[in-house]
Amino acid sequence: MVDQARARRLAKRIAAIVATAIEYEIKDPRLGFVTITDAKVTGDLREATVYYTVMGETVDAEPDYPAAAAGLEKAKGVLRSKVGAGTGVKFTPTLAFVLDTVPDAARQMEDLLARARAADDAVARVAADAKPAGEADPYKTPRDDD
Repeated sequence: MVDQARARRLAKRIAAIVATAIEYEIKDPRLGFVTITDAKVTGDLREATVYYTVMGETVDAEPDYPAAAAGLEKAKGVLRSKVGAGTGVKFTPTLAFVLDTVPDAARQMEDLLARARAADDAVARVAADAKPAGEADPYKTPRDDD
């Protein structure tokens, strides 16, 4: 029997433990700009997928995704030990790290929305100066038969 509520609680706890360990305990410089965004645990609580994102050193700098992935892969054993000690479950889940694409998708959606707003503004400017193609009052008025 799968207890989804327990799996969600465990996933939340795993994300917190891994994030804290990366920030304070693991001294790998490749993990300096890694942020844990989410975690998912299978129903049998044996496997955990931890989602992460990587920021650049500056706002304009491109993040080093391969180095962050290598650093997480190297620290996987230590992180799993921390998860086992911090959760107290019978079987410590194996950890798999997956790059989170949500920030990139959100940035792409923001760009698309900005382009749509610009197109709407252009249409509104054209419509403001537009004049009707026919008469000002296109509806025919009934004739009075006097």
